[in-house]
Amino acid sequence: MNVIYFLRHSVIFCLSLLSIITFAQDKPSLDTLLQVYKSPQCGCCVKWVDHIEQAGFTTQVINTNTLTEIKTQFAIVPKQRSCHTAVSQQGYVFEGHIPAKVIKRFLQEQPDNAIGLSVAGMPVGSPGMEVENNFMPYQVVLLMKDGTTQTYTKIESAKQQF
Repeated sequence: MNVIYFLRHSVIFCLSLLSIITFAQDKPSLDTLLQVYKSPQCGCCVKWVDHIEQAGFTTQVINTNTLTEIKTQFAIVPKQRSCHTAVSQQGYVFEGHIPAKVIKRFLQEQPDNAIGLSVAGMPVGSPGMEVENNFMPYQVVLLMKDGTTQTYTKIESAKQQF
């Protein structure tokens, strides 16, 4: 009787464990490795990489003098460009000074037909562009496969970035 009881509960336990493992594998994982393409001379890009790494991302920094070609390769139109381009293992692009928490949210949501996010230009106060207590509100834009864009989120204060 005790052997049957033990076997029955062992089988139930194993099936439960198997279903948990299968469920966990079905969920999209947070892609934490980013290849960052930047100019060798760009100091704000280095600060942005520090921000991303402090938030738990791993980076592979690629210093290059061919940023225009890289941005074209990843379908980032001139209007949405900034000083650096990060690319996830899944091929999503993150252009400019995007807060790490916004990138994490995007990677969890993985919006349909999106190629990534952009913060065009170099807004003062965005991650990597800190200048004392100065801050300029900005938008993070969703880049779509068909070339269109839409507002993904608005950053209205420095505190909202972290």
